[in-house]
Amino acid sequence: MDRLKDKVAIVTGAANGIGRAIAERFASEGAWVLVVDIEEETGCQVVDGIESSGGRAAFARSDVSKREDVRHAVELAAAQTGRIDVLCNNAAYLMPDFHGALDSTDEEWRRCIDVALMGTHYFTQAVLPYMIAQKAGSIINVVSIQAMEGMMTSAAYTATKAALLGYTMSVCYDYGLDNVRINSLCPGPIQTRIAEGPDDPHYQWQCDQTTLGRVGYPEEVAWAALFLASDEASYVTGATLPVDGGWTASSARKWTQKE
Repeated sequence: MDRLKDKVAIVTGAANGIGRAIAERFASEGAWVLVVDIEEETGCQVVDGIESSGGRAAFARSDVSKREDVRHAVELAAAQTGRIDVLCNNAAYLMPDFHGALDSTDEEWRRCIDVALMGTHYFTQAVLPYMIAQKAGSIINVVSIQAMEGMMTSAAYTATKAALLGYTMSVCYDYGLDNVRINSLCPGPIQTRIAEGPDDPHYQWQCDQTTLGRVGYPEEVAWAALFLASDEASYVTGATLPVDGGWTASSARKWTQKE
């Protein structure tokens, strides 16, 4: 219960879903957690839940695509102990209906890039001086298996997530000698508030793409994030870790099913 004892962690997009599960897991393992989101009411509820369970947390309303919001959030976290030990870049732009290249709009592209890619960059850029000075730090970029495999009608989202993989690999080269680790966490189909339910045909299709035959849950992604954040992953950087029930390794199984 103390794998992150006394560490200061920031989790973006932490008011719901995967981000919330990661923030709660980090706090349960002893970290002080800054819950970052644009949804103030639910973000504060996450903090209340953490504190009622004996953890430590605070909320910062922050639009990750705005550099000034990011600066304020990082300063709030650093004010705890003067350190930033863990950053989890989870915030992303999600909409009910993404589009293929022909039908995608400039706004769709702009928001995907501004939130997921530039938001990750702004937070990374803001925490790096702390991590370099203390010669330690873990940055976890929540990407997607869509960065590893093509997916229909989601050109802007998929392209942005693929860019995050490249960003992670580049940054890990630049700051490895400062003992700053940067890794990519790639969830597959995860049951969140915006995901399809069991009665939706797309839900069963997702289950069929995995070797485990089911979707995952936010808590399962949070356990993987905890490993990357902890000292147990002290020799892990530049890695891409799928948490996808075997989706990205299931092509052989799909061929077997067809035969």
